[in-house]
Amino acid sequence: QLQLVESGGGLVQPGGSLRLSCAASEFSLDYYAIGWFRRAPGKEREGVSCISNRGGGKNYADSVKGRFTISRDNAKNTVYLEMNSLKPEDTAIYYCAAAKLYYDCSGYQDPIDFDSWGQGTQVIVSS
Repeated sequence: QLQLVESGGGLVQPGGSLRLSCAASEFSLDYYAIGWFRRAPGKEREGVSCISNRGGGKNYADSVKGRFTISRDNAKNTVYLEMNSLKPEDTAIYYCAAAKLYYDCSGYQDPIDFDSWGQGTQVIVSS
């Protein structure tokens, strides 16, 4: 199983911004679409955004469209999630995951299409 490490979470006021990073140290992310998911307290895990292996395909959940931007720098072996205009309902643990090789971020972002997960990074949006 591939090892991914998330970073960049923290406490931020409503309307603020954070940038999450998802990095791999022992393998190349070049071949994999990467997804961001989140799990809020008392809620099921939901897909937030996904980026194809070359970066040409991107998907966003309706709840974050226009506020979040996913990007990747394959030279740095890192995928980013830029989060702006944060709302209290964005509070969650955010996870990145590497997709199975057949998945290119088209269609519904289903966790079963991903098989390598990071440990998560906590995001708290509160005044």
